[in-house]
Amino acid sequence: MRIRYLGHAAFYLEPEQGPSIITDPYRPGCYNGALALGAITERAEVALVSHEHDDHCAADVLPGSPTVLTGAGAVGGVEFRVVPAEHDERGGAERGANRIFCFTLDGLRVCHLGDLGHVPTPTQVAAIGETDLLFVPVGGHFTIDAQGAARTVAALSPKAVIPMHYKVPKVDFPIAPVDDFLRLQKNVERVGGSEMTIARDSLPRETTVYVLEPAYG
Repeated sequence: MRIRYLGHAAFYLEPEQGPSIITDPYRPGCYNGALALGAITERAEVALVSHEHDDHCAADVLPGSPTVLTGAGAVGGVEFRVVPAEHDERGGAERGANRIFCFTLDGLRVCHLGDLGHVPTPTQVAAIGETDLLFVPVGGHFTIDAQGAARTVAALSPKAVIPMHYKVPKVDFPIAPVDDFLRLQKNVERVGGSEMTIARDSLPRETTVYVLEPAYG
């Protein structure tokens, strides 16, 4: 499977078998220009939306006509499960609900945490289940911070972790850079670009963090 980090919480997933996917598409220029990432040009068959904020739900600006999922569903033979969660530590009172998407693609058990605002409960960890590839927000303020992300990674024990939703030059939000999270991790690989490929038979034995650079950043 090819993974391309588009920026913020948006990724393009291109499997060898199954539908192509874009997660949490952002709206360029939203929040008075605070999110200045470039327009997404990838065409995907599925767009996953974790919650209805402009930096995560702009499927309407994507090229083509992807199937937009704001809940559980099946597309192209792939079952997309949703584990309900919250966007903050007060039961959603501050920022509302958040959807955790879990699915299997090319034999890889994938979990995209969206704008998770709290460390998952034991019930949510059990519902997520075994995870090979985890997309985790790390920037804090609007989501879990570096410490919360580290606790989440420890709870889920994925093989591969890709951090997201952190400070970059074209995202002028009050969030922390990725390095705060990386300092808490044992195995870190900086890919040196926006893309990587991953396969089930080449997963690392120990949890490894892969740092990608935003393609539109």
